Amino acid sequence: MEKVVILTGAGISAESGISTFRDAGGLWEGHDIMEVASPQGWAKNQALVLDFYNKRRKQLKEVTPNPAHLALKELEQHYAVSIVTQNVDDLHERAGSKNIIHLHGELTKSRSTKKSNLVYDCQKDILLGDYCELGSQLRPHIVWFGEEVPMLEQAAKVTSQADHILIVGTSMQVYPAASLIAYARQFASIYYIDPKPSINYELSQMKQLKVLAEKATIGVRKVVDDLLKDK
Repeated sequence: MEKVVILTGAGISAESGISTFRDAGGLWEGHDIMEVASPQGWAKNQALVLDFYNKRRKQLKEVTPNPAHLALKELEQHYAVSIVTQNVDDLHERAGSKNIIHLHGELTKSRSTKKSNLVYDCQKDILLGDYCELGSQLRPHIVWFGEEVPMLEQAAKVTSQADHILIVGTSMQVYPAASLIAYARQFASIYYIDPKPSINYELSQMKQLKVLAEKATIGVRKVVDDLLKDK
């Protein structure tokens, strides 16, 4: 069975109503990014960071997967599909996709501040005084600036095995996620879907690159139909 890897970013979830990670002013929901997405911000004000992600978690419950998320699920009928997402939401899971690698963590999980592999399901607020089994404060299961990306090696491995790669709603400018395309095989077909596509060096080297300057709900439908037309 041919393998499809889908690299997704904020653009696919934006159409469901989720605010994008960063706007032109370097802010996220009115906050300086480093205040709420760095170990330094956590050390400075844990209450602020917890409140920020508690609000993001509540917002997530108010939105639903959009047609782009749902269309990607259709590919699993005929392909071995892996989704590598920079998004921390669970919209791919709720759309029914099965094999998902979260590069930047998951909003619906918490983890120990003492031992990073102690991870828990989390559907409610995380509060000061909520401790892991080792007695340390729980924090959002999010990869912050300056932290290692533990799932990067697995993401690179599946990308290196793909016959087809879809890039959806990501600028491909932020590393290390942007480096994944360098692992693609030269014969792999690459579909890049973004209203304002930005071709970085790695993408420019791909022989079978097809660019669709479309929003995710439009472009994904076209590519899925193309991949399924002979199945």
